[in-house]
Amino acid sequence: MAKLNLQGCGTALVTPFKITDVDFQAFRALVKRQVRCGVDFLVPLGTTGETPCLNNQERIEILKITKEECGGKPVIVGGGTNSLQDTISAMKVLEPYGPDAFLIVVPYYNKPTQEGQYQYFKAVAAATKKPVIIYNVPGRTGANMLPQTVLRLANDVPNIIAIKEASGNYEQVSAILREAPEGFQVLSGDDDMTLAFMATGASGVISVASNIAPKEVANMTHRILAGDIENARKLHHRLWPLFKACFVESNPVPAKAALKALGLCRNELRLPLVPATKETEKLMAQVIKDLKVDY
Repeated sequence: MAKLNLQGCGTALVTPFKITDVDFQAFRALVKRQVRCGVDFLVPLGTTGETPCLNNQERIEILKITKEECGGKPVIVGGGTNSLQDTISAMKVLEPYGPDAFLIVVPYYNKPTQEGQYQYFKAVAAATKKPVIIYNVPGRTGANMLPQTVLRLANDVPNIIAIKEASGNYEQVSAILREAPEGFQVLSGDDDMTLAFMATGASGVISVASNIAPKEVANMTHRILAGDIENARKLHHRLWPLFKACFVESNPVPAKAALKALGLCRNELRLPLVPATKETEKLMAQVIKDLKVDY
């Protein structure tokens, strides 16, 4: 299995809408901008993409466009559900369209035990020849994958190659990095934790904020990888207001408000999410102005 280079900045892409339809033209333009601004890999059909509200044909088209416009950069596609059968079905639907790896979330709502999480991911990985990346986000799923379970999977299952860690728990991430087998990668799932995680050995971030400021977030990760912590720290502090503003409402609500302010997509979402409030729109416009986003 070819090793994926998941260093640097990967963007968890939003899905633009136009009234009731996916705005594929806007999505294509967003992907082109990401590539032009130097992100390292692309992540369609994740949480930020409102994937549970998309049908299979929309998911296929989004993956196809991402592959067409990725410029050879890795494409990591979200495929996780809270059912083993549904997750495998989702992967089978998407696999023919060339994703480089699958990002699979810890099953939500069911609240599986650590043994349940281990057996689930082992079965998911056995159902594909593609690399699998674990996505741990207990704030959304209600279940936290502990370091010992991550390490067990990393050691036992060859095509589980990385974890996107969005627990916000530095101690947990540090334990994984300290004991992970060679080649197993850790990616920050929280923009505001990227500097700390990468300084400890994480290889990069799957970012929400890079939808808005791809050049700036990518540059921060590149500075860290180059050992230029002083300038990475300056970028972190410069980007901090954006990192925090992206979560004043449920993700991706603020991100879409920001992209509207940049003229890149509409402030439209699918229920049960609703568009950003006027206060959030005003906040995002001010953050963008202060940051002087380069696009």
